[in-house]
Amino acid sequence: MTLHEDPAAPAPRSTILVVDDTPTNLALMSALLEMHYHVVTAADGYEALRRLAEPPLPDLILMDVMMPGLDGYETCQEIKTRPSTRDIPVIFLTARVDTQDEARGFALGAVDYITKPISPPLVLARVRTHLQLKASADFLRDKASFLEHEVQRRTAELAAIQDVTIHAMASLAETRDNETGQHLRRTQYYVRTLAEALRQHPRFESLLTDQYIATLFKSAPLHDIGKVGIPDRILLKPGPFAPDEFEVMKTHTTLGRDAIEQAERQLGTPVAFLQTAKDIAYGHQEKWDGTGYPRGLRGEDIPLPARLMAVADVYDALITRRVYKPPMSHEAAVQLIVQGRGSHFDPDVVDAFLHVQQRFKEIALEYRDPEMGVEAAHS
Repeated sequence: MTLHEDPAAPAPRSTILVVDDTPTNLALMSALLEMHYHVVTAADGYEALRRLAEPPLPDLILMDVMMPGLDGYETCQEIKTRPSTRDIPVIFLTARVDTQDEARGFALGAVDYITKPISPPLVLARVRTHLQLKASADFLRDKASFLEHEVQRRTAELAAIQDVTIHAMASLAETRDNETGQHLRRTQYYVRTLAEALRQHPRFESLLTDQYIATLFKSAPLHDIGKVGIPDRILLKPGPFAPDEFEVMKTHTTLGRDAIEQAERQLGTPVAFLQTAKDIAYGHQEKWDGTGYPRGLRGEDIPLPARLMAVADVYDALITRRVYKPPMSHEAAVQLIVQGRGSHFDPDVVDAFLHVQQRFKEIALEYRDPEMGVEAAHS
């Protein structure tokens, strides 16, 4: 019975395929079994394989060993190589009693050996036992398939919930700062592009797995979540910050980390994408030479996700129009990124950026801000 069957419904009769080249034996076995089962017959191995090539398939096969053309061993071997038939139990019927013959049959995948002349009660008992074992195996296989499907469904559900949650949280910052537009989406794709360009680099190949890159992509929109805690008079100021205002603005990295840590505490369990999001939010304003903020980290002490976001964030800020500045061309932005190699940015990340700069330009065009424009889309 499968997980989806009605337990109150009458059980269908099991089907037995009997394979023997002797008509008398076929008639004898059919007469013995047909009171309990649906019986189909085949006069040799070739006919048996033809019957097994299309549904409905039997639940069990009783097969003679010594047959002309394709013997029972060869037929069994072929049955066990086919995905559609390999789980059907095969019982050999034979007059051969040599233990080597039995060992060969079991090695090929047979589940039992019945010697001729047969004992009808023994045949019925063996058939019933192996049908019960097959039913149990089928149930467990179906249950495993159902559970696997259920895990996949719930995993997809959880991933969708995570995505919605991330974008809802990130949108809090975006709605506070009406100049960011598609910035979150662009930087998300920039970061993934950089990660994919670096995955063959000896420094990064062990870290930048498919799963890790997917986590980076998912986490990237939270890099500016801390802006929700910055006062409007500073966040929305249409011009450069005064020194004291800049000190307040710099706290968005710490505020972002704190918000994500609070989410982790509420969950009560570590979540990979939140750890990565925290690394990005807290570290994306650090600089390779140690002159960044909030901690003044230097070089490899800066988490890789933050180093990737640093390039993505600066590139996007340069090419995007702001109230207080016009957009910079793609080419000019690339030159400024190169100038920051080894001071602001990880040199290897800048080298990867140069390799995929055309893809950055394409992303800027695809996710441009219609009302503000992105110079990279036109240069």
